[in-house]
Amino acid sequence: MSWLYIHIQKGGTDVKNIKKLKKVMAICGVYSSTFMLASVDTSKIVNTGIQAGGIEYVAPEVIRKSQMDNLLIFTDKDEEILSNYTLISKNNLSQEEYNKLQKDYPELENQDLYKLNKLNKEQKEKLDELITKPFMTLYFIQNEEMANGMKEQMLLNMPEEQKQVMAQMPLIDLIKNMPNEQKENFITEINKQIDEKLGTMVDQAAVQATKKEYTEIGVNTDNIQNRYIILTGLQMIGIALISMIAAVIIMLLSSRVAATLGRILRDKVFKKVLQFTRKEFNEFSTASLITRSTNDIQQIQMLLTMLFRTVVYAPIIGIGGFTRVLARSNNSMAWIIGVAIGAILFIILTLFIVAMPKFKKLQDLIDKLNLVSREILTGLPVIRAFNTEKREEKRFDNANKDYMKANIFVNRAMSIMMPALMFVMNAIMLLIIWVGGHKVDEGIMQVGDMMAFIQYTMQIVISFLFISMISIMLPRASVSAKRINDVLETEPSIEDKPETKEFVEGKKGYVEFKDVSFRYPDADTEILEDINFVARPGETTALIGSTGSGKSTVVNLIPRFYDVTGGELLIDGVNIKDVPQKELRKRIGFVPQKGMLFSGTIESNIKYGNPDMSDEQMVKAAEIAQATEFIEAKEKKYKSEIAQGGNNVSGGQKQRLSIARAIAIDPEIIVFDDSFSALDFKTDSKLREELAKQTAGKTVIIVAQRISTILNADQIIVLEEGKIVGKGTHKELMNNCEQYKEIAMSQLSKEELEDAGGDR
Repeated sequence: MSWLYIHIQKGGTDVKNIKKLKKVMAICGVYSSTFMLASVDTSKIVNTGIQAGGIEYVAPEVIRKSQMDNLLIFTDKDEEILSNYTLISKNNLSQEEYNKLQKDYPELENQDLYKLNKLNKEQKEKLDELITKPFMTLYFIQNEEMANGMKEQMLLNMPEEQKQVMAQMPLIDLIKNMPNEQKENFITEINKQIDEKLGTMVDQAAVQATKKEYTEIGVNTDNIQNRYIILTGLQMIGIALISMIAAVIIMLLSSRVAATLGRILRDKVFKKVLQFTRKEFNEFSTASLITRSTNDIQQIQMLLTMLFRTVVYAPIIGIGGFTRVLARSNNSMAWIIGVAIGAILFIILTLFIVAMPKFKKLQDLIDKLNLVSREILTGLPVIRAFNTEKREEKRFDNANKDYMKANIFVNRAMSIMMPALMFVMNAIMLLIIWVGGHKVDEGIMQVGDMMAFIQYTMQIVISFLFISMISIMLPRASVSAKRINDVLETEPSIEDKPETKEFVEGKKGYVEFKDVSFRYPDADTEILEDINFVARPGETTALIGSTGSGKSTVVNLIPRFYDVTGGELLIDGVNIKDVPQKELRKRIGFVPQKGMLFSGTIESNIKYGNPDMSDEQMVKAAEIAQATEFIEAKEKKYKSEIAQGGNNVSGGQKQRLSIARAIAIDPEIIVFDDSFSALDFKTDSKLREELAKQTAGKTVIIVAQRISTILNADQIIVLEEGKIVGKGTHKELMNNCEQYKEIAMSQLSKEELEDAGGDR
């Protein structure tokens, strides 16, 4: 479950979120407790409300004095029992008290009664222990059928005259007249018979004696039963309401916790991706990073939303249910629960083993689908130009089908889970009824206890079912968590040192390459070797060479998009590895080879490097970049919308806006990476002329393919296969650099070269 701690490991712990988690867990405890209370009340309604007629305790609330006298014959705890009762008689009651009691107890008119004092639950249970066996014995003796049988046994060995006299006497009187030793033996024998016949059901049978006593006194037993069932029912309604409220609160809190975690993860992943260099982008791919930032985090958020509703709640209710089963069952059927849990775990683990590899593949296939979709949508003009729509449709269809097949496999595997688990649950219910029915038939268990056992077992099984429902989401979320962790744990290859240096003000604008070499990560050979030159303030340094000679690589080293692998690159007299990247890039205005604009307006794009710059600075930058002509022609001018990627402007307009954006921040070093290629010669000439006026005192580095762009550069660097093969002005290189001369002759006529001051 390491995914749950991703944000904690990365410093994302929030005290408010910890409090929310505690609240969720506390309310889950309330929620599960209400389920267990509901089961207890169901058992009480069946056992006490229906079978016992609403009578909770064996010790009667009121008992006839004559019956109490008879009951005390069968116990030696006379004083303890009588201390809990008060004798009431119509002779010692006021008329008002008598009228009130006589209405409830009509027999008070004919004889004295004992009324139970106010006792707490513990005292009533203790009194029950004292009175149950004697009361049950008395109930047996007063039962006509049983009494006749016992009397026959007693009279078997008596003389005929005595037998005739004794036969006319009630059995209870016979017992009273017995010698003490014979009486004790007789009571012991009756108790033995009661234990053999009733076993653990003595309490339930004794309640029938209490009910019979109430009937003899004239108490309305139907009212007792109705009152008990109504009160217990109201308790269950209250429990249901508490359960409902707890469930709603759990949903709200768990949703908020999940949403907060999702926000934290998205924030952390995005911030981490912003630190990545091109090396890390190549490792993950843009499509995969988008999937990880959206779909993968969504999987974790969905899981967490359900997690506290089930996984926190389920163990509480499962353990609680199991505890109640063991506490309430005299003859435990706990082995049935063990069978149920074993069957459920077997099903879940089997499906995990089968489906887990597919879940990882599923996320990889989403990456592939996103990649293909992105490529097709980005390259739509090229696809149409070459009439390859059918081929691309087929490529997308293949990626889509692969994803569909994996999804179908996973869903089919998981769809088996619920029917299988429901089969287990119903089979367990039948098993409980079968085993419990025999126990009820044998008098070992009450029907209400069996029903309670079914409910507790179902609670335990359902708690595992809840966990199994999460297991459908867990494998995919686990894979997603690993993928997110891979991003968060990846350290950028280019990082600031713990202790950084400051730039040297005396060498402001100096860019120095000292024996610089470079190779791409995992490459076998150097891309650049022995690069040595200095670009000075107030000068224009140009780089030219054939395709693949390393021009763009050289300028990408300046803002530290890559780190040099050999030698030193100094800016303002300091090795760029020793200064903060943020401070380094503040000094550089970089215009990439491919003009990249952001969705928004022309204004927001030019002010991208400094949103607080004045409109005058923005307009001046646009004028230098020769962009005012097309901007002013637009209806909304600088407020005109720019589509994503700048797709609603031409290539030349895109380049001019990119140049304006770099100039607008007024950097000390301006780098143009082949940024004039989409401009016509006239615009190119005007832009360079204006640039020369406005950038006096700044270091300008230009990568170009066209000789005309760099003819007037103060220093031209000629690259060939990653090495400098020429360095100097246009005139010098025409005289001493064959490679430069070949490029120049291929682009310009002899007359143009002569005008530029070159040697024929």
